[in-house]
Amino acid sequence: MSNPDFEILLVIGALATIVVAAAYVHGIARVFLVAQAAYWSLSYVARPMVLLWVRPQPRFGDSIADPRLVTIGYDHGIAMVLRPVAFGLWVYAIVVVAYAVWSRHRAGRDRAARNSVRSADDGNLIPTLWTIYAIGVLGRVVSYAAGSTASAGQTQSPNPLLSFVTLMAVIGALGLIVFYRPANRRVALAVIGALTVMELMWTVAIESKTPIMGAALAIAVRFALTGWSRVKVAAIAAISVLGIAAFGWLQAIKASALARAQSEMLDANYPVAMQPFLSILRRFDLLEAATDSYYLGGRPWLTLSDVAHHALISMVPEQLLGTAKFQSGTAWAIEVRGSSVDMTRVSVSLAEGNINEGFVVGGYPGVVLGVVFTFVLVLAGVRALHSRHIIPISMGLMLIEVPVFFERGILGSMELIGKSLQVAILVWIVYLLVGEYRRRTEASSKRKPQKPPHALVDAAGSKDWTGLPISPIARPAQSAITPPSTVGPPRTREAPVSFERGILGRIDLLGKSLQVAILVWIVYLLAGEYRRRTEASSKQNPQEPPHTLVDAAGSKG
Repeated sequence: MSNPDFEILLVIGALATIVVAAAYVHGIARVFLVAQAAYWSLSYVARPMVLLWVRPQPRFGDSIADPRLVTIGYDHGIAMVLRPVAFGLWVYAIVVVAYAVWSRHRAGRDRAARNSVRSADDGNLIPTLWTIYAIGVLGRVVSYAAGSTASAGQTQSPNPLLSFVTLMAVIGALGLIVFYRPANRRVALAVIGALTVMELMWTVAIESKTPIMGAALAIAVRFALTGWSRVKVAAIAAISVLGIAAFGWLQAIKASALARAQSEMLDANYPVAMQPFLSILRRFDLLEAATDSYYLGGRPWLTLSDVAHHALISMVPEQLLGTAKFQSGTAWAIEVRGSSVDMTRVSVSLAEGNINEGFVVGGYPGVVLGVVFTFVLVLAGVRALHSRHIIPISMGLMLIEVPVFFERGILGSMELIGKSLQVAILVWIVYLLVGEYRRRTEASSKRKPQKPPHALVDAAGSKDWTGLPISPIARPAQSAITPPSTVGPPRTREAPVSFERGILGRIDLLGKSLQVAILVWIVYLLAGEYRRRTEASSKQNPQEPPHTLVDAAGSKG
């Protein structure tokens, strides 16, 4: 007989095991593991308990009450839906415990070295983060003003270019929260507070919980790097609770009077004590994804070869493919949820979850594969944030922002990794530009001021080249100093702008020339960076290995 209470207790036990094991793991990994347990507890514990307690009837607009569970009965439905979930969480808990034991007993590793950030000595990192944050905020302003912001659940962004630029604000904001270390502590608090408020405002603008959750997780990562204390733990809890509460409050203010009235009618079906938390509970919808996988009934969706194929294709930019890539969230909504719910008039991208996706693809072995992949991704994110290179750092910051650790499977995670790699390359280009600018600025400040060339020509007005006075008429001609071919813009036969083009033609050519010039400039910077590193490595004197010294000493008494 199905017992939902027993399944919920199994889920609670697995999540508690993850939290206890995470307490024995040091650094950023502990933050990610505890955050996973908190996220999954809202989806797989809080939401089923609300359904079993209230047993609400399905109503239009209420995503908590699932009509499929009502049809088969809440007790039987929740018990059957949570069975693969409990199995997957216990597998994940065993993996976490094994990692905690291994990390505690590995020899020859210093705990402080594991928590250090090798990018802290990079003088170009913080200026780069400020630069990309400014670019990203500008993109956010333009996107919001143009009405092209992508809301939660949308299948495609109204403006992919602006959406791509706004991701730079994500990396910049979270990077500054994690890595910014000013000498004045008050400055650090002011910067972190301002960035968190900005992310909360963007959360309300796009109607998604992701930005504020990413900011809270980034603050926790910062504390994991700088050291924990009771005050910091309380601060993280307060930021999370206030962020969630402010999210619902600001959403209510932003909504119209009709929407608020409809929301109040839906919330009236639940106890008064639950009503403040219903808006956030509706955002944690992995229980619906678990119901989708149960109702699919073992029918085939994708094979493992299909999953591997789509995962690899996700790493290639769509512009190079020439065709639309597979979107796992959209495919889940149409093909998996569409098998039990009418989705013909709905276009949305859904979070499938690692356990639910694995169960649909390969049953219980697929669940094991999905949770192991998630744990490997957690370790990869930790490794990326400890890197000294800007590309893995950017990808690690994207993993903090987008909740792939919590609500996406293999396909959704690979889609994010592919997008993160593209954004990271753009951030790397900005990093090179910032480094080149700082090098030139420092080099120019170290030089002594020199007289310009015209001062030398004026000084030569009273003397010739041998030191004898001459008349100004005998001065060298200007064309001898500056050849006529270098004066003015270059003229080419392929683009006779000055002769046969109008204003629109000239502007069009100037735009194309600017794009090509920027590309050439980037190649120039990359070539200069390569030459500098090559020359720096060649200047290091090679030292003889110790065995040659021993051999040389063998011939002497």
